[in-house]
Amino acid sequence: MKESVRMVKEAIVDLDLDNIQGLIKKALDEGVDPWNIIKEGMGEGMTVVGERFESGEYFLADLILAGEVMKEGMAVLDEKIDKKDAGKKGTVVLATVKGDIHDIGKNIVGIMLAASDYSVVDLGVDVSEDKIVAAVRDAKAPALGLSILLTTMIGSIKDTVDALAEAGLRDKVKIVIGGACTSEKLAKEMGVDAYGEDAVKAVKVFQDVLSA
Repeated sequence: MKESVRMVKEAIVDLDLDNIQGLIKKALDEGVDPWNIIKEGMGEGMTVVGERFESGEYFLADLILAGEVMKEGMAVLDEKIDKKDAGKKGTVVLATVKGDIHDIGKNIVGIMLAASDYSVVDLGVDVSEDKIVAAVRDAKAPALGLSILLTTMIGSIKDTVDALAEAGLRDKVKIVIGGACTSEKLAKEMGVDAYGEDAVKAVKVFQDVLSA
């Protein structure tokens, strides 16, 4: 791994919000491909962050800060990315369900999926089931990720599943849910295909459901 890319990775691991943009610009000035910075620098850095979160070394606040560091870095890289290289593995639609406005986890998932060659359609927060159905249909997306933090909004998952079924799309899209109030048990109750324990594991979860 090139030293400048390793420094980007370390900045993610160290939650270095102040220096991430400068380090990415340095790597770009050295001619490093933007996708390599995302995959080897930021992506591998987030893998380490995820491992530290799982081991108890990092807490939820650290995971949220890591997402902010990723967001700062992507602000530099977004215009540099050759979009023709994206989306080789298919399209994933992401949304925080109706009534919920939390987006940190969803944003991290989007960055990780993009870094893993998926095309990501991020609908944002507080998204109605009608908008989700339209996006899945328009993008011909084989996968949908629903983020939910608030227990009171669990019904929005079922509303979305029902709306997809009514539109004749349910059997054409794999649905993954994630967020603080979600679980394997809830995934079964809501009739979705998978549950993502945390944002860092999301890529493998989507890979598994799409290859099933």
